[in-house]
Amino acid sequence: MVKTAIKRIYTFLIFLFLYAPIIVLIIFSFNSSKSRAHWTGFTLKWYAEMFRDQQIMTSLYYTIIIALTASLIATVIGTVAAIGIHNMKKLPKAIMTNLTYLPVLNPDIVTGISLMILFILVKLPRGFFSMLLAHITFNLPYVILSVMPKLKQLDNQVYDAALDLGATPGYAFMKVILPQISPGIFTGFLLAMTMSIDDFVISFFTTGPGVSNLAITIYSMARKGVSPKINALLSLMFAGVILMLLVINNRMSRDNGRKENVV
Repeated sequence: MVKTAIKRIYTFLIFLFLYAPIIVLIIFSFNSSKSRAHWTGFTLKWYAEMFRDQQIMTSLYYTIIIALTASLIATVIGTVAAIGIHNMKKLPKAIMTNLTYLPVLNPDIVTGISLMILFILVKLPRGFFSMLLAHITFNLPYVILSVMPKLKQLDNQVYDAALDLGATPGYAFMKVILPQISPGIFTGFLLAMTMSIDDFVISFFTTGPGVSNLAITIYSMARKGVSPKINALLSLMFAGVILMLLVINNRMSRDNGRKENVV
């Protein structure tokens, strides 16, 4: 009993340490004052003003569009790349796997400046398209590394059996391979989406005039003090992520339950 209580308290303290800053942010998004140190009363005005702030709404638009587009493209390319790497021989596979890890281990500032120099050399105008290409580039390794473990768990005999029964390679891939690796693909997509929304350094070096995501906008505001409207926006984004995770976990639980009933 004592060990169980200690474990629960220890776990609670860890999660409290992790989520305390977010809880404070959410609480002060309802503070009537701009002060981040004193509570002066409850209000919803910052949520209303957030939707009327053109700069914040424009930044949110670019953030969502770039993150969603880059994540979808990176997921498709990364899934195909992971399948190609998985089917390589031992030495080329090891080389490509290590090359995939490099962008993940690289500091963001190295990747950001490298992409900026590349875009300058090829005379690509910096703006929406350059930022989109940058996000696709640094999202790819995360998708590949999310899909490859699922490919290792595959039973190749099932795919061969589908071919022996007359299925075309494309049909066998869609009906046999894809459903088995879909959790890894979905994880890679969510990870890429999170990285894109969160990114500042790479976006800062690859964007151009008039194109700014939320990270860049918040950074520019930090010199004068971050507005409580940002607290309201981030609170809504956090609530959206929590809701999405609940829906996903609920759906996965239902799918696992159906599989167990079938077995």
